[in-house]
Amino acid sequence: MHREEAPSREQGPVVVLLGSPGVGKGTQGVRLGRELGWAHLSTGDLLREARSAGAPLGKAAQEYMDVGRLVPDELMVALLSEKLAAMPEEQGVILDGFPRTEAQASALDDALDKAGRRVGRVVLLDAPEPVLVKRISGRRLSPSGRVYNVHYDPPHRDGICDDTGEPLLHRSDDRPDAVRTRLAVYRETTAPLVGRYEQRGLLVHVDGQGAIDEVHGALLAAVKA
Repeated sequence: MHREEAPSREQGPVVVLLGSPGVGKGTQGVRLGRELGWAHLSTGDLLREARSAGAPLGKAAQEYMDVGRLVPDELMVALLSEKLAAMPEEQGVILDGFPRTEAQASALDDALDKAGRRVGRVVLLDAPEPVLVKRISGRRLSPSGRVYNVHYDPPHRDGICDDTGEPLLHRSDDRPDAVRTRLAVYRETTAPLVGRYEQRGLLVHVDGQGAIDEVHGALLAAVKA
């Protein structure tokens, strides 16, 4: 007797979020994932999760981080592949912070291909450099973990945390000159990715200058298009 094969499940969409430091990529990615019911995967979250679980890949990554070295691309791809394999096939995915280079993009394509998936949309959140410098250089950190911004969300007393009364920290890499250097490095490494995804017809630009709700609406429309 002929046995009918079960229909294959449709693979969940994969969206890559590109964007420079300070553009709001992380905030928007988390919100987008919640609204769509998709997994929001950032490199930082993957590393912290693997490390706290004591998994072999997490221990391997920790050895690099303990000495201040970047985690190799192949290890990051292995972490991502492991995470995808544990997810339902129909689960949508938002990738935040990976890939950042062409080599990582190629490795990502290979990993997704093995999982039966592919990148379906790449969204570039963008804003002018003066806006980004103002956003990042205005950040102040409380020892409690709360983040302020002297331009957009200042504390009641200058330099003092509202919750704990402790002095706020202005990180050295958040100072204007350091921010401009970070942005230059980002542009140098990520520009080839923009061209790569444009050629494949996957790239959509979204203006990251507006209010959080406005940017979210534009991002949601870009992903659903």
